[in-house]
Amino acid sequence: MPHAPRRLWLGAIAAAALALPAIALAQAKGEIRIAHVYSKTGPLEAYGKQTATGFMMGLDYATGGTMTVAGKKLVVIEKDDQGKPDVGKSLLAAAYGDDKADIAVGPTSSGVALALLPVAEEYKKILLVEPAVADSITGDKWNRYIFRTGRNSSQDAISNAVALDKAGTSIATLAQDYAFGRDGVKAFKDAVKSAKIVHEEYLPTNTTDFTAGAQRLIDKLKDQPGRKVIFIIWAGAGNPFKIADLDLKRYNIEIATGGNILPAMAAYKNFPGMEGATYYYFGIPKNPVNEWLVSNHYKQFKNPPDFFTAGGMSAAIAVVEALKKSAGDANTEKLIKTMEGMSFETPKGRMTFRKEDHQAMQAMYHFKIKVDPAFAWGVPELVREIKPEEMAVPIRNRR
Repeated sequence: MPHAPRRLWLGAIAAAALALPAIALAQAKGEIRIAHVYSKTGPLEAYGKQTATGFMMGLDYATGGTMTVAGKKLVVIEKDDQGKPDVGKSLLAAAYGDDKADIAVGPTSSGVALALLPVAEEYKKILLVEPAVADSITGDKWNRYIFRTGRNSSQDAISNAVALDKAGTSIATLAQDYAFGRDGVKAFKDAVKSAKIVHEEYLPTNTTDFTAGAQRLIDKLKDQPGRKVIFIIWAGAGNPFKIADLDLKRYNIEIATGGNILPAMAAYKNFPGMEGATYYYFGIPKNPVNEWLVSNHYKQFKNPPDFFTAGGMSAAIAVVEALKKSAGDANTEKLIKTMEGMSFETPKGRMTFRKEDHQAMQAMYHFKIKVDPAFAWGVPELVREIKPEEMAVPIRNRR
């Protein structure tokens, strides 16, 4: 009988191995697992970090500091996609498959987001897109597992058209040559009814020398009658505002753009009176959620929340509100049913997931830049809030 103990030992290991999934299941039942796939590193790192900060603050706010919903613990699994579509795709598959994530949030880049959409469909799990902007995410590349709290290119475009679309105005666009830039320009062109688009300039995402592109823009605009505007759609590195160094004033050419993160808006100080529309600026929305965010962000970080911090918080609130309504049931079909048409309060006020494409309908803000020596950036002063019902945001998903 010398081998009996060995057999017993092997049998015990086998029994333990069989018991593991049951243990894992028991643990999982007491928690809800959320994967956050974003650019912790890479060209959009600054945006990703803000979203992550806002997301964790939003979970704290929406759960009253408990990090639980219906007695279940919220577990956040962070994944760094580095701004690379192939990396993001494999990380999301691992999150759904290996980490047993119930729901995923992210990513930062539109290019990465487009790679993630089919993964959500394959695993039949929700992907809540924040902050990637391209229209195609809730447009022709959309599937029923995709929701978005972030604004889309059409919301950017329609709100910026409010500021710029006047008869007798000639506009040339400057954008990055990838999904965010091209979708942004397409949506802007669709939104413009009275002004004339005379040129589209697309440059590589890593452009640092804007001279040649600027010259093409100037050549197309300089002889146009009336108001002349270069509208910039840019994200991440590079400073497209350098085109102002080419003495645009000589040709009466103005620059216009949407909102951005505070460090990028340092360049706006050179353009007092510049108009545009923004998704968020901490000093604009007046509501209890934004007051909490601004006050707590100052307490924790000694500075105001930025552009993407508000988005991260909105995504977290949406997740928690959906789980509260489902009594902590993270079943995908139940969540889809719960989230379609759901309204929730965010730092920007009320958002509502549109049933047709799961895009969050939300306010945007028409601003004019003011220079205030107290701030290191150009301050976007509110001209007026553009309410969701004022924006005819197209449904582009061919559902």
